[in-house]
Amino acid sequence: MARLTSAGVLLHRVRDGRREVLLGHLGGPFWAKRHERAWSIPKGVLEEGESPEEAARREFLEELGVPVPEGPWTDLGSVRQSRKDVLVWAVEADLDPATVAPGTFDLEWPPGSGTMQAFPELDRVQWFGLDEAAELVVAAQAAFLDRLPD
Repeated sequence: MARLTSAGVLLHRVRDGRREVLLGHLGGPFWAKRHERAWSIPKGVLEEGESPEEAARREFLEELGVPVPEGPWTDLGSVRQSRKDVLVWAVEADLDPATVAPGTFDLEWPPGSGTMQAFPELDRVQWFGLDEAAELVVAAQAAFLDRLPD
């Protein structure tokens, strides 16, 4: 089975002298009662013929409902997460979480019921300091926090 490639954008800012990152809490019933390791960088799988940068922009818009804010992109490299390679760029910019309008995905719920329900891809977004973010983000993605520019 071929590995998939995902791409995403990690927003970061400095507030009161400390760096913060914007993470999204994974939506759907599997993640509903989880907190630790249930937050993610907005990202998604590349579509055929799409560059990683194009996919990162598209996925940010799909998952948050707003475009990536303007700012220079810093390549944070890649990590292996489950069966996919995840590529991430950092953008230093601000974003008000209240402006987010997450996209949705359909899932049969409860399982085996034949009933399809729509769930938000990210059910909330929030700014976190780096130490707290390292405890909450999906484990493989924590490496990106260490790679942020000073």
